[in-house]
Amino acid sequence: MFSLHVQNNGPCLSFLYLDTKHFNSQQITKEGRTKIRISMTCSSSVHCDFLMQEELILEESSRNKPTLHMLIAEEAEGDDTKSIEMSVRVQRAKEDITVTWENLWVTVSSGKTKKPILQGLTGYASPGRILAIMGPSGCGKSTLLDSLAGRLSSQMKHSGKILINGQKQTLAYGTSGYVTQEDAMLSTLTAGETLYYSAELQFPDSMSTAEKKEQADITLREMGLQGAINTRVGGWGSKGLSGGQKRRLSICIEILTRPRLLFLDEPTSGLDSAASYYVMSRIATLNLRDGIRRTIVTSIHQPSSEVFELFHDLCLLSSGETVYFGPASGANQFFSSNGFPCPTLHNPSDHYLRIINKDFEQDAEEGFGKGVSTEKAIETLVKSYRLSQVRKQVKSEVKKIVESDSCETRKNRTHAAFPTQCLVLTRRSSLQFFRDISNYWLRLIVFIVIAISIGSMFYNIGTDDGSIQGRGSLLIFFVSVLTFMTLVGGFSPLLEEMKVFGRERLNGHYGVTAFLIGQTFSAVPYM
Repeated sequence: MFSLHVQNNGPCLSFLYLDTKHFNSQQITKEGRTKIRISMTCSSSVHCDFLMQEELILEESSRNKPTLHMLIAEEAEGDDTKSIEMSVRVQRAKEDITVTWENLWVTVSSGKTKKPILQGLTGYASPGRILAIMGPSGCGKSTLLDSLAGRLSSQMKHSGKILINGQKQTLAYGTSGYVTQEDAMLSTLTAGETLYYSAELQFPDSMSTAEKKEQADITLREMGLQGAINTRVGGWGSKGLSGGQKRRLSICIEILTRPRLLFLDEPTSGLDSAASYYVMSRIATLNLRDGIRRTIVTSIHQPSSEVFELFHDLCLLSSGETVYFGPASGANQFFSSNGFPCPTLHNPSDHYLRIINKDFEQDAEEGFGKGVSTEKAIETLVKSYRLSQVRKQVKSEVKKIVESDSCETRKNRTHAAFPTQCLVLTRRSSLQFFRDISNYWLRLIVFIVIAISIGSMFYNIGTDDGSIQGRGSLLIFFVSVLTFMTLVGGFSPLLEEMKVFGRERLNGHYGVTAFLIGQTFSAVPYM
């Protein structure tokens, strides 16, 4: 709510509607970095002058200007100036991201045959809502997520329409984030260092180091990791962050630039029910904490009842086919109408997955399915959904979104420049090498032992003709040991670095050249 002073010298004014085209850009002035003052004359009797945060106000744009709605609820009489509460809502369709897909098929080549992974899926993901993709293992959850994010492998081919804001377009850098199922991070870095280095790679050089660090600290606090800033990530053979903390740190890396579209591939995998709920509740409340109407799409295997209540929309898959797509609260009614009601006090997600999982030949629901096989139950549900009113509503909603939402996503975000990327990657890899006991300290001890051994064997070798052969043997032995130790010692850290590189490259943080330069220069002191 904003306070608006209105002086009324004429007839009373009860309702007022304005469009941005009714005033020119000269009446919009910036004050500082985050505030804009708008002054306009609504009529001969009303003058509006108010200050708004940049996140809430319109942007000067030649196309798709947002609409400013004002509702004045009180009447002003005489020449008195009254303070009137006014609600301001600015449509920012250009900022919001809506994803739709129609008749989506994904096939994988297996020799001369093509095996379908996804079969004719239709659905949508809306801003400010969480879409959960559920189903048994191998049903196509991750494949659907990869299809929407544009990450399908070269062996997979897809057909159908995947539209972003009603258009077929590529997601620009900073627009979307993808949290993979595997927590690929460097084990010797702390949680704070992991996010600080990521901030230096993701944010442009125009931001100062202090601003990047502040943004990283804010993100850590949002995900409840302020107490683990100085705790190492940890990995094989070393203790560090817990499973839930690693998951939240992975999410921190992807929400650092405040993307409006967030994909999560099984964020609760490997976590207990308490940790799963904490992670998902943090994700669900992101929109409330930063005020962004974020579109969230997550695949999840078997959530608890508390986690299930956090979802707005639900997509149930079985063998690549849609069993149900619609509001999560309406799934129980759909299953009940087909003879598979959820028992009282049972977890709805457990009930749904037990019915549509055909990996095990058994009755779909003993006592409720009346001995119906799982194969028959899935066939019944799939056919019922295709003919249901829910599917018609989904298709109607997709058509409505495509027709009404036809703006491009913003493409003005930039990451760090190439020299900065090389410098940051070199520093990060050097720190990883230095802290890795197996890579640096053990190798140093081995080199000392080898040096003592070689020195004792070739001590006082002499200067006669026979010493020439000994010196040659010494040189060959020294080069062989040095080469072998360098290759073996750097192999393990490289595997860890490659996992991190694969995640960061796909998310657009940097390219192959910057990675190779960073790896080369960071490894020189340890050769």
